Amino acid sequence: MGNLTSVINALQFLEMDVDLIDDPDQFCEFDKFILPGVGAFGKAMCRLNETGLDEAILEAASQNKRIVGICLGMQLLFSKSYEFGEHDGLDLIKGEVIPFRERTDLRVPHMGWNTIESKSDEFASFNDDYYFVHSFYCVPENKKNVLFQTSHGIDFCSGAYVNGNIFGLQFHPEKSQKKGLELLSTLLG
Repeated sequence: MGNLTSVINALQFLEMDVDLIDDPDQFCEFDKFILPGVGAFGKAMCRLNETGLDEAILEAASQNKRIVGICLGMQLLFSKSYEFGEHDGLDLIKGEVIPFRERTDLRVPHMGWNTIESKSDEFASFNDDYYFVHSFYCVPENKKNVLFQTSHGIDFCSGAYVNGNIFGLQFHPEKSQKKGLELLSTLLG
């Protein structure tokens, strides 16, 4: 569901080999995965569950394969979302996905360019503006899982990671010009 074409185009621009997979049996052939997504959490999780891709993603994570979730893909990595009800996620990153509701004056969806601030020295060179489109944001249980932070009326987690192999990016690196492509290359290199 979602931004497949723009992600594939970005990876091809970076001269990376790209395959679109939709069969759980194909996961054994690869060691790096992008979970893209645009849309509603519940429908996306339903699709992953129906196809068996949820179990394939969990198995890949248990084998320390690299997984990068983008936008909704990041949110799916979390334990639970409250978008149009309550839905269980993949639970690879402990925490919740909640709406921007703390302030009624915020423009929602949060759409356009905004700055990320790295919480890790290793990724400090990526402090820059990136392209966002989302109405919900992730709240990791453990603040050590926050990779990037962004302000949109409130400070929120715009990037998360666990064990050096699972990464989530709330923004769209594939639509964020040079810095976004550099970040994708670093995460998948």
